[in-house]
Amino acid sequence: MRVAVAGCCHGELDKIYETLALAERRGPGPIDLLLCCGDFQAVRNEADLRCMAVPPKYRHMQTFYRYYSGEKKAPVLTIFIGGNHEASNHLQELPYGGWVAPNIYYLGLAGVVKYRGVRIGGISGIFKSHDYRKGHFECPPYNSATIRSIYHVRNVEVYKLKQLKQPMDIFLSHDWPRSIYHYGNKKQLLKTKSFFRQEVENNTLGSPAASELLEHLKPTYWFSAHLHVKFAALMQHQAKDEGQTAKATKFLALDKCLPRRDFLQVIEVDHDPSAPDSLEYDIEWLTILRATDNLINVTGRLWNMPENNGLHTRWDYSATEEAMNEVLETLNHDLKVPFNFSVTAACYDPSKPHTQMQLVHRINPQTTEFCAKLGITDINVSLQKAKEEHHLCGEYEEQDEVGSNDSGEDPSDYNTDTSALSSVNPDEIMLDEEEEEEDSFVSAHSDVNTTSAEPSSDQASDFSASFSDVRILPGSMFVSSDDTLGSPVGREGKPDETVESGDGKDLTEVPLKRLSDEHEPVQRKKIKRRNQAIYAAVDDDEAA
Repeated sequence: MRVAVAGCCHGELDKIYETLALAERRGPGPIDLLLCCGDFQAVRNEADLRCMAVPPKYRHMQTFYRYYSGEKKAPVLTIFIGGNHEASNHLQELPYGGWVAPNIYYLGLAGVVKYRGVRIGGISGIFKSHDYRKGHFECPPYNSATIRSIYHVRNVEVYKLKQLKQPMDIFLSHDWPRSIYHYGNKKQLLKTKSFFRQEVENNTLGSPAASELLEHLKPTYWFSAHLHVKFAALMQHQAKDEGQTAKATKFLALDKCLPRRDFLQVIEVDHDPSAPDSLEYDIEWLTILRATDNLINVTGRLWNMPENNGLHTRWDYSATEEAMNEVLETLNHDLKVPFNFSVTAACYDPSKPHTQMQLVHRINPQTTEFCAKLGITDINVSLQKAKEEHHLCGEYEEQDEVGSNDSGEDPSDYNTDTSALSSVNPDEIMLDEEEEEEDSFVSAHSDVNTTSAEPSSDQASDFSASFSDVRILPGSMFVSSDDTLGSPVGREGKPDETVESGDGKDLTEVPLKRLSDEHEPVQRKKIKRRNQAIYAAVDDDEAA
C-alpha cells in the first residue's frame, strides 16, 4: 500500500493533492492514503479563522472550505491530527475523531483506526507543561489564553494511549518526541537549524509526553512535523524479555507545504490484502475509551492519572478480551467508520464575506452518534452543562491568563521548566505577546529515560537515505534535494537527475514565487517575547 505523508499542511489542500496527482502519474502506482501531521487548518468560515492561534496577518481562508462545502472532494482518503495552528472550534466538535469533509478524517484529541489492516494512531496538539495536567475546560469563544491552551496535549490522552497493548504500525504526532534527534543525523539537523542547538544539547527539544508514547507503543513508523525541517531517525528499542525480538521505529519529520521544501514523502507499507478497503474503528481503542470514560475532566484544575500507588482502586484500563467482545457485541460486530459527515457551520462564500460571523460552541451529530453507540460521554455536552451550571469557562479564564507563564506553575509530571533556554525559530509563525516559547518548541525539562541505544552516525545516514524516494512535484511545489550526508540527489532519489514539466522544460529553471523565507539566517538576535512583534525571515504578506 502506497502511503503519502505530509508535514504541516497550513490549509494548502489544493497544492498537496496536485502534488499527489503528479506523483501518481510519474510514480509506480496510485496513492492509497494520505496522512497529515498537523497544522491542517480545517477552516470553514471567518469565525473559524478567529479561532486559529496565529497573528491576523497569517489568517487566510486557504482551500479547505471548498472540500467542506462539497465543491471539491479529496481524491484520496486523508487522515490528519491537529497541531498548534488550527481552527480549534471546528476540531473541538470532534474530540473522538470524525469526518471534517467527505474523505477527510480527523483522528481526534487522540485516536486509533485501521485501514486495509494497517493500524494508525495519533495524538493532536503540542506539549506545554503548565496545561498538561488540566482537563479539557476550553470552549468557544476563546480568550487570549484559551485560544492557545486548547491545543495543548493533556495527560488523560497520553494515559489512554498508554493502555494500548497491541502492535502499532503508524503513529502521528505534531511535535517531535523528545530525544529522537539523538537517533538520526544530528549534525545535519543542527547545520540546517542551528537555533535548535541549545535545546538539543540540553535534551529539551520536543515533547516528553510523545517520548513516553514512543517508548511504550514502539510503532513501526512515527511521523511528525512542527519544526519545519525534514529529519529521519531510526530508534532501536530494547526487548523487554529475553527471547523477544527487539522492535525498531522509523521516525520521519517533514517540512511545511511551501516551494522547495521537503513537505511530502511516499512510502510502501505492508497491508492485509483481505482487509476491508474502508476506514475502520480499532476495537482495542474503543474498549479503552469506554473504560476510561469516568476520567473525563472539564475543569482547569490540575489532576493526576490513576496509578498503582495505593491511592486508586483502579489504574489498569487496558482492554481485556472479554471487554473487547462486549464492545463488538454493542456494535453488532460492525467496525466500519460510518460516512456520516454533515455540515455544521455556514461555509465561506468569497462573494459574501461575513467578518462578524458569530462564534458558537456546537455539538456535532457525528460525536453524538459515536458516544451513543459506545455509551460514553460527549466532552462538549459536559462542557456546556458545566458552563450553564457553574460558568466554568469563565471561571478558568482568569486562572489561565495568570498561569500562562511557565514560572511558578506546577511542572506537570516532569521536573523543571526550561523557558529560559528559549530560542527563536525564524521559520515558525510567532504570536505577539505570547507566553514564553509557545511555538518555539521548548518544553519542560524531563528525565524521561529511554533504554534504547543510540545508533551510529553511519546507521543514521543510511536510514535517512531510505526516506528519499519522492521528488516528483509540480513546478509550483518543489521540494529540496535529499538530506543524506554528502550526496547530491536528484528529485526522484537518483543522483543528478532533473525533473521536467509537462512541456519538457527543466523545472529547476522555472521561476518560483517566494511564499515564505527560503533561506535561514545563520544567527538571529534574541529578543524578549514581551517586546517581540511578528518575526519571520520574509514578510509573507508583502511577498504575496
